Amino acid sequence: MTNILLKVTGLKVAYGGIQAVKGVDFEVREGELVSLIGSNGAGKTTTMKAITGTLPMNDGDIEYLGKSIRGQGPWDLVKQGLAMVPEGRGVFTRMTIIENLQMGAYIRDDKADILVDIEKIFTIFPRLKERCQQLAGTMSGGEQQMLAMGRALMSRPKVLLLDEPSMGLSPIMVDKIFEVVRDVYAQGVTVLLVEQNASRALAIANRGYVMESGLVTMTGDAKEMLNDPKVRAAYLGE
Repeated sequence: MTNILLKVTGLKVAYGGIQAVKGVDFEVREGELVSLIGSNGAGKTTTMKAITGTLPMNDGDIEYLGKSIRGQGPWDLVKQGLAMVPEGRGVFTRMTIIENLQMGAYIRDDKADILVDIEKIFTIFPRLKERCQQLAGTMSGGEQQMLAMGRALMSRPKVLLLDEPSMGLSPIMVDKIFEVVRDVYAQGVTVLLVEQNASRALAIANRGYVMESGLVTMTGDAKEMLNDPKVRAAYLGE
């Protein structure tokens, strides 16, 4: 049986007096690309923030590599191989592209390999190489998304969490981002992808989960979900 890398059990999260996540269960196995889909306000981003320790959970547990990570901060989790590209990218706007990538490797001290990995990122995102001395804050949204993904990959994650990577991007840039997600997964990184663009997310995933109003309401093989009339009606506009 494939190892379960990430397991969420009975997760409840409230903030501002609102119960945003109401008892969620799901898992991500080694070597999977799992998509968590749902409409805006379903609780997807809140779930991701709880997993990465940026929002406290009220109840439930999150296990990573078989151990509870409840109460651990993002910096501890990155050291253990759990990296996230947040909604809104979160790049260091007053730093250059190259400095942002170096910050992604802050947990590492293998300087030669860091340089090799930066070149790998430049191979995936040639546009970043062309502009490596440009300040991140002066880049387009799509370029910042590339940089945020590249920065997360610099930590050499076992599991990469992507929160709404296509949000606000042009159709051409959306194509590029999904192409990169596929490539990263093909290189052996396990991926948990949160997306409102359900059709694109399910098309590249192994399995999917649907979240509605803070609960997981459906799960299954991603391709089967893509053809499910309920999913198509609710999320694909059919």
